Amino acid sequence: MEAIFTRSSVRKFEECPVEPEKIEKILRAAMAAPSAKNQQPWEFFVVTAKNTLLTLSQATPYAMCVKNAPAAFVLAARREGLIAPEFRDIDMAIATENMMLEIEALGLGAVMIGVAPIPENMDKVRAAVVLPETLDPFTILPFGYPAKRRIPEDRYDPARVHWIKA
Repeated sequence: MEAIFTRSSVRKFEECPVEPEKIEKILRAAMAAPSAKNQQPWEFFVVTAKNTLLTLSQATPYAMCVKNAPAAFVLAARREGLIAPEFRDIDMAIATENMMLEIEALGLGAVMIGVAPIPENMDKVRAAVVLPETLDPFTILPFGYPAKRRIPEDRYDPARVHWIKA
C-alpha cells in the first residue's frame, strides 16, 4: 500500500473545495474499519462552514490549521449501545487511520488533531459542532488539497523489532 509510505501530516491546504464524491469515499473507508465485536461506535460530522472551522481551530493548542482547511471531519464516539465499550477508542483510531489512508490515496492531505481524552478540548469541540451528550468528540481531521507535500521519512527501526522464536 503506497499510501502508507507516502502519507504525511498536512497542515496547509489549497483554497478549493473537496468534491462530495471524494468525501463519501473517505467516509466509506472509515466505516470499513474493523471494530470490536463489530460495534462501530463512530459518528462523522463533515464541517465546511468557515465559522465552525474557525471555532474548531481554537479547540486545542494544535488545531490552528483547521481554520484554513476547506473542510474537516469531526469524529465522535457513541457512549450507548456498545458491546465492548473498553475498545471504543481503539475502534475510533482505526477508523481515523483508514480515513487518513484514503485521503492520501485520493491525492488529498490531512492531519489528525487529537481531542479525546482531554475534557476541556472535548467540551470545546462538543460546543462547536453541537454534539448531543450521547457522543464524545474523539478527533478533528482537517483535510483538503495540500498546498505543499513533504517527503515522508523512513521510520523503520530494526532495534524496535523483537523476534520470539521457537
